Amino acid sequence: MTTPATDAPDHDASLIRAIGLGSATLFVIGSVVGSGIFLTTGIMAESIPSASLLLLAWTLGGLLALTGGLTYGEMGAMFPHSGGVYVFLREAYGPLTGFLYGWAALLIVLSGGIAAVAVGFAEYLSYFVPALSPARVIVAVPLPFGAAWTLSAGQIVAVASISVLGAINYVGVRSGNMFNVVMTVAKVGGLAALPVMALLFHRVDPAFTPVVPPDLARPMASFGVAMIAVLWTYEAWYFVTYAAGEIEKPQRTLPLALLFGILALMAIYVSVNVAYLYALGIDEMRGVVRIGQEAAAALVGPGGATFVAATVLVSTFGCNAPAILGGSRLLFAMSGDGVFFESAGAVHPVYRTPHVAIVALTAWSCVLALSGTYEQLFTYVMFASILFNLAGGVAVFRLRRTQPDRPRPYRVWGYPVVPILFIAGSGAFVVNTLIERPVESLAGLGLVALGLPAYWYWTRRRGSDRAVPGA
Repeated sequence: MTTPATDAPDHDASLIRAIGLGSATLFVIGSVVGSGIFLTTGIMAESIPSASLLLLAWTLGGLLALTGGLTYGEMGAMFPHSGGVYVFLREAYGPLTGFLYGWAALLIVLSGGIAAVAVGFAEYLSYFVPALSPARVIVAVPLPFGAAWTLSAGQIVAVASISVLGAINYVGVRSGNMFNVVMTVAKVGGLAALPVMALLFHRVDPAFTPVVPPDLARPMASFGVAMIAVLWTYEAWYFVTYAAGEIEKPQRTLPLALLFGILALMAIYVSVNVAYLYALGIDEMRGVVRIGQEAAAALVGPGGATFVAATVLVSTFGCNAPAILGGSRLLFAMSGDGVFFESAGAVHPVYRTPHVAIVALTAWSCVLALSGTYEQLFTYVMFASILFNLAGGVAVFRLRRTQPDRPRPYRVWGYPVVPILFIAGSGAFVVNTLIERPVESLAGLGLVALGLPAYWYWTRRRGSDRAVPGA
């Protein structure tokens, strides 16, 4: 019989289980809410200029995330250890699949996401401090073939913000978790102000009649394009699984945190979009990038725009706190399996954190922020990331067949319908991305394939170490 899921591996034993249900729920919310909700709706309104279709897209995106959360909850309760999705894939398909997922996440997806959010933070900070604008070049270094590498004030701010958050996580899981709690409460409070403004000062009475606009040439294709923005905005709800080794009573807490966190996200996102519709109306929203600021300014004047800019500042800064906390635990778990540098599995004797893993993830994210090329790499590898999410959905079926005796403190509600819906939704997104961006999709798979030599190196090294007498 397999080892019971309640037995944490020795690798997790030196960590502190300090994240309770409330903090884990805020972890889910804090990982997801960044700048997307303030920026995407206006672009979506160009594809689907209909209030009812817009709200349907945000609702369906939340329901897809919810099916994923309910599915991952079962595996999280089975394997309440550091690494989360990496562990699920390793247990379902073997160590190579788990490694390639971790490779893609750490090489680009997590680190590139941290870099992108940090640059977004710098962009909004320049709203209040123009001297720190990303457009202000500090250093320009000529490169061959007429190219140049530039260092901007915004990049310096981005690196500083990543470093500060890395330091907060370095000195203890409690400090990293508490910082996330404070920042998440602050940004959710700022978001909640938008529906209140709309309720008190609305300018428009939108029509929510479920009608497809007659001039919409390709309604299904247009809706699919809009859904891409929605799914990116909901992305990262599963980051909490990476930190399962530090969650109190994870068999119960993890599934509930995913459920409560994703339901809260749905409520927040739908209500904020209703506020946009009451502030501007669908016609005024079309093509507006900074939709949050425009809506607040329309409702209460310039002060509203400043308030939203401050909220985005808090939101983007706070979004990276759980990403660094969770992502470093993924690296920590890979080290424990012998498929990453052994030092990344070290735990600080005083702070009880995987401090080397935190420094490594922080440093690599800073490099990507300075490189200026992470955005293209991030686009390339996201196809593979979605593909791994699809594999994660299938994993719950595979594990029920291959490990039927393993204790399951929580089983997916609505099984098998709920996991099938998650798989179908993820699969549709994979197919759509492959059709719309074939070059980037194949390039992303190529970047993942670069992990094969690395896997061969670490497994060979691990085998050599075990062959040493007395090792």
